[in-house]
Amino acid sequence: MTLTADELARYARHIVLPEIGGAGQMRLRAAHVAVIGAGGIGSPAIQYLAAAGIGRLTLIDDDRVEPSNLQRQTIFATADAGRTKVEAAAAAVARLTPHVAVAAHAVRIADDNVTALLEGADVVLDGCDNFGTRLAVADAALALRIPLVSAAVGRFEGQLGVFRGWEPTRPCYRCYVGDAPARDGLTCAEEGVLGPVTGVLGSLAALETVRLIAPFGDDSAGRLVLLDFLSLRFRTLALPKDPGCSACGRK
Repeated sequence: MTLTADELARYARHIVLPEIGGAGQMRLRAAHVAVIGAGGIGSPAIQYLAAAGIGRLTLIDDDRVEPSNLQRQTIFATADAGRTKVEAAAAAVARLTPHVAVAAHAVRIADDNVTALLEGADVVLDGCDNFGTRLAVADAALALRIPLVSAAVGRFEGQLGVFRGWEPTRPCYRCYVGDAPARDGLTCAEEGVLGPVTGVLGSLAALETVRLIAPFGDDSAGRLVLLDFLSLRFRTLALPKDPGCSACGRK
């Protein structure tokens, strides 16, 4: 396969980067990314992944667009209110580029459907807003040996991690959070969130997804980035692999 004239023009700023080049762009075109959540994090992530030329996107979210979403979920417009988020996001991708195939699933992830929804993906990007779904996605990604990019936000802060727990020296998501059951936490509706915070985290999640597909720079798997936007301080922590982890530890 070769890149078409339109693709060469569209992705010229990628191709000129020695770390990406034509070969890296071909990897992006051949890739399949599953995005969990088309909300604050998923919205910019979907836009940047589509613009980057990811060949196939699977979008999973059972919510509908509400006016309160529009303060941060920039893939949607006022006229999208009432539509399923994945339907509206798929339409936005189609307006942006003809080169990306989108599968939209307006369903809620659960233990009985998560494997089928993620199977075949090269990377899973999780930007969902509840802990139970995060655990289900992380466990399925580990079992399927699919790299997981996990991003979360709250008020003026965020965190981002990349997990490949089946590798001997890399932690999985449960090495980080343990075996705690689903946690009750405040939602964005209850505690608020500054709109650009979700944009930054969604963009970083898209960047790490691209890095996993067309590797460049340092491998970020096993590191957690903590972002404090009140003080504009970013910290990076090395997450150790837990040898006693119930998911990826030595039995």
